[in-house]
Amino acid sequence: MIFFKTLRYRNFLSTGDSFTEIDLNRNSSTLVVGQNGAGKSTMLDALSFGLFGKAHRNVNKPQLVNSINQKNCLVEVEFSVNGSDYKIARGIKPVCFEIWKDGNLINQDSHNKEYQQVLERNILKLNHKSFHQIVVLGSSSFVPFMQLPSHVRRDVIEDLLDINVFSKMNNILKERNSILKEQVRANAADLETIEMKVKTQKRYVEKLHNLNKEAKSEKLNEIKSLEQMIEDVRSTIDLIDESQLDLLRDQSNKTIKSISEVEKYDYQFGVKQKELNKEILFYENNTTCPTCDQSIDEGLKQEKTQTAAKKWDDFEEGRHLASAKVTGLKQTLSSLEDSIADISRRVNDADRKNTQIAEYQRRITEIQQQLTKFDESTGDIESAEKELEVLSENRYEVVDQKSDLADRASYHVVITEMLKDTGIKTKIIKQYLPVINNLTNKYLQVLDFYVSFHLDDTFKETIKSRHRDAFSYDSFSEGEKQRIDLALLFTWRQVAKMKNSVATNLLILDETFDSSLDAEGVDNLTKILDTLDNDTNVFIISHKGEMLDGKFESKIEFVKRKNFSQVA
Repeated sequence: MIFFKTLRYRNFLSTGDSFTEIDLNRNSSTLVVGQNGAGKSTMLDALSFGLFGKAHRNVNKPQLVNSINQKNCLVEVEFSVNGSDYKIARGIKPVCFEIWKDGNLINQDSHNKEYQQVLERNILKLNHKSFHQIVVLGSSSFVPFMQLPSHVRRDVIEDLLDINVFSKMNNILKERNSILKEQVRANAADLETIEMKVKTQKRYVEKLHNLNKEAKSEKLNEIKSLEQMIEDVRSTIDLIDESQLDLLRDQSNKTIKSISEVEKYDYQFGVKQKELNKEILFYENNTTCPTCDQSIDEGLKQEKTQTAAKKWDDFEEGRHLASAKVTGLKQTLSSLEDSIADISRRVNDADRKNTQIAEYQRRITEIQQQLTKFDESTGDIESAEKELEVLSENRYEVVDQKSDLADRASYHVVITEMLKDTGIKTKIIKQYLPVINNLTNKYLQVLDFYVSFHLDDTFKETIKSRHRDAFSYDSFSEGEKQRIDLALLFTWRQVAKMKNSVATNLLILDETFDSSLDAEGVDNLTKILDTLDNDTNVFIISHKGEMLDGKFESKIEFVKRKNFSQVA
């Protein structure tokens, strides 16, 4: 419960530089009087501004500063809640907003709006709208409950019954639902992505296995083919003893040497024959010695000629033998050269084929090395398979997340249904509607207004006369409407006290007695005020003080002096 104690304000509207101080907890009933413009309702505006940062009446904040002094506008409100003492200080020019608890300033790190929420939600548990339904009833810019649209009526009732927490929870849940929907969308996208990655990785692993298998098979087949080619080439290689080629070459060289030697002898025999021919011609053509001029004996000539001719014949025979020998040797040499050429060709062919075999064997070795690398490349396959395992595990996590999100979504659906206006709040409201209606009708009877008033769970009123004629709020006179407004005001206060939600010791009636209430209505209202708890402090603001004098415990009179409002 909020126990309001003191209200102080200066340079607020018509109030001057000196503080106006009002004890809010001194008397059970206080009449506030004064001429129009004297500052009676200013106290209500000051209280509203101090608590909520805005006036009770429709006044812009800059206009709240005294127009003469134009600065140092300050409002202070002191109250207690749950055994703790609080003071609110709020000002304009300079701007000030402080919340003090038990003499200590509450942390102001937060923005003013958040600071105000701390005040309303955590301390007062009262907002500006509820303030005007529970604490204040009056004319000016105030809109009574029955003139509010249905959704605002609901807000008032929810504040009163302290169930607006469900609305706040619903708003939080809406935010969480929005986040959840985004998470579901993100999860769906993640799942689609991870499934695509898993599928792609599976194909990649399968491809690696197939490629490895096909490559191995291809390489093994190539080795088999090369080995067969080697075998085929080897079968065509003649087995040749290269020493035989050396022997033939040696024989060829010897034959060439023999030919050379025999041709040398043939040449020498030819030279000898030429010399013999000269000797024979000499003796045939000369009878004397050209050197000594002696006569050459015929017998000698004949003997010399015959001897030379016989030698010539011997040489001729030697040349024939040499020629025949050379011919034979050349034939032998030709045969040897043919054999050498044949064997050399065969040796070269064998070398070529051996080179081919060596190339095939090199290729086999190369392929075997590739096969070894293939075996080593299984590491790549293992790496790909491990990556597939990781992706599969990630997919399971995303699927689990999807399941968890689905569970949360289902839970949110249930909670959303509970937190809807048609859910748990309506059930609570339905429980209190009979109480509200009974209290309202009780206060209406006290006010001598004998009708049956009923609010349904949509907060639409049904008002019936004694003759069961149905009426709406708007169909009544202003005086009758005010009786309904008063009955609801006291009903809200009674329900608030039951709920201990926004119960307070303060009740302010702003010109309520000056409006459409007749004398009997005033008396009836006074009766209601007399029934209030002893801890209730009622302030009746009125400019008809003469009619109300003596009906209340104390009186405050506002006057205007030198253009400033003050307490007389």
